[in-house]
Amino acid sequence: MRLGYNTNGLAHHRLSDALPLLAELGYRGVALTPDVGALDLYNLRAEEVRTVRELARSHDLSLVVETGSRYLLDPRRKHRPSLLEDSAVQRERRIDFLKRSIDLAVELCAPKVSIWAGLEPEGPGRTTREQLMDRLVAGLVEVLDHARARSVRVCFEPEPGMFIERPAGYLELRERLGERGRELGLTLDVGHCLVTGDLPVEAQIRNLAPYLEHCHLDDIRGGVHEHRPFGEGELDLPATLRALVGIGFVGMAAVELSRDSHRGAAMAERTLRQLQAALRA
Repeated sequence: MRLGYNTNGLAHHRLSDALPLLAELGYRGVALTPDVGALDLYNLRAEEVRTVRELARSHDLSLVVETGSRYLLDPRRKHRPSLLEDSAVQRERRIDFLKRSIDLAVELCAPKVSIWAGLEPEGPGRTTREQLMDRLVAGLVEVLDHARARSVRVCFEPEPGMFIERPAGYLELRERLGERGRELGLTLDVGHCLVTGDLPVEAQIRNLAPYLEHCHLDDIRGGVHEHRPFGEGELDLPATLRALVGIGFVGMAAVELSRDSHRGAAMAERTLRQLQAALRA
């Protein structure tokens, strides 16, 4: 298992500063969130991509590409468009974004791209759950085709408030994909389990071990979907890490504190100390 940090928690840092900083602190992985300020998928600069790739290599940092940018596709609507939109054109925009993310992963020598379902269509409508699931499966098949051709692994994250928000939804989606389901790994955010009531977290980790390929670490308080630093919520961090070690997890476990970029460097340092102490507990 490699402990990592998501760059959405270092939004005010250049990536050329963020990667060496994280390596110096002792992290062994970086979850990269391409966004308007860094690795903009619609304005990619070859020099920036090369710099990130070389910094990761020289500092022995594993990379995973995350796809959680908020307004990269639409300046007014967070996380829009999704794979579930009524408009096929809008669904294709999200598919194109995910394909670009996969292509970037290849350039960065990152083996995995983490994605989620997205939000249901806005406004009143008569779209059924079956129709939404059909759209999601169809979009994912196209994304998986592209990932297979590029030798990149796609990992799916259940996200509270989105169409697929619980691990059970991931398992259903995998089943609906049939043979292609084997190509879709699981990203598990341990804090999300505290939001959706999929508890205890360590039991979820053990139950989902055959599918778990990427992990997000954060704390949650009162069931509210706001990522908090460890110790500010109800997550049992030592038990969570023991469970990951116990199943032989060898992917990246990346801290995700997207609300803390204003104190990103200090938080990254504090968080790693907490992780190290919890691993010794």
